[in-house]
Amino acid sequence: MKCLSIRQPWAEAIVLGLKPLENRDWYTYVRGEVYIHAGKTFDQDGLEFLQKEFRLFPGKTKADFLLGGIVGKTEIVDCIKKSSSKWFFGKWGFVMQNSRKIEFVPCKGQLGFFEVSL
Repeated sequence: MKCLSIRQPWAEAIVLGLKPLENRDWYTYVRGEVYIHAGKTFDQDGLEFLQKEFRLFPGKTKADFLLGGIVGKTEIVDCIKKSSSKWFFGKWGFVMQNSRKIEFVPCKGQLGFFEVSL
């Protein structure tokens, strides 16, 4: 199955069903269920942004997030160029639904979509 690596805390926001769009600079034809991989790099500015602008993850720090493995699944249903969603900041947005956490699986990430077999 395909997998997409995303830095924490963004990956957590997706698998909890809080973030329905993933912003990218590139279009994708990928549709259907994909794994969400939490990269090893943590986005501290992203955490502060999510805490301030969206009131998510209050009191959490980097230590509260799993890094370097698969953390969940989502279903990509579209790839859009425009949206009025507060989550859309990019050139392209991957529209996701039915996101959920799964048991953590340590795994090396890659750029773009990559194949994993669990």
